[in-house]
Amino acid sequence: MSVFQLSDDLVFPHPSLSCEDGLLAVGGDLSPQRLILAYSNGIFPWYSKDEPLLWWSPDPRLVLFPKEFRRHKNLRKLIRSEKFSISMDKEFGRVIKACSIVKRERQTGTWITTEIINAYTSLFEIGVAHSVEVWLQGDLVGGLYGLALGKVFFGESMFHTVNDASKVALWYLVGRLSELGFKIIDVQQDTPHLRSLGARLISRIEFLEILKQEI
Repeated sequence: MSVFQLSDDLVFPHPSLSCEDGLLAVGGDLSPQRLILAYSNGIFPWYSKDEPLLWWSPDPRLVLFPKEFRRHKNLRKLIRSEKFSISMDKEFGRVIKACSIVKRERQTGTWITTEIINAYTSLFEIGVAHSVEVWLQGDLVGGLYGLALGKVFFGESMFHTVNDASKVALWYLVGRLSELGFKIIDVQQDTPHLRSLGARLISRIEFLEILKQEI
């Protein structure tokens, strides 16, 4: 498969035309309109600072159905302890910035560039992007952010500076989305951590069908 070069037109090739690794296209921009179109079609941007703007649609796709979220005993105990306090959409800017700078194992650098931060902040300002914040004694110690379109939440990134704070953020998010009738959380990247919390792989075809029904 060839990688498509995007023009200024707000259009993407069909995700089924992606390369084996999920890479679909290069170029375009990060305008709110293009980002919403991309996510609605199972496509997302992911690239490093020195790379061109790259668009991906992996197959299979790691997702989390809210009803399948694993509330492990230790996590349930932590939630009951009320050690942390939680808010939503209170400090989006601080959350996305923290996601860009907090170091992770086996990861060098970050894909959350200034350009990405500005683009998703614009989505937050129009009510498409959202954040969950986890606090400990007044300090922001964990959180996550993503996009909500229809009944689908597209998780982008999470961070923690205190053990389990990001798990607490996900616990809160799953509960809130369940209350609102959301059907699925797209978590994009296949990691043992996310699988341990109930995420699983589904085919691109199945994922796109869910998007068609729920957005």
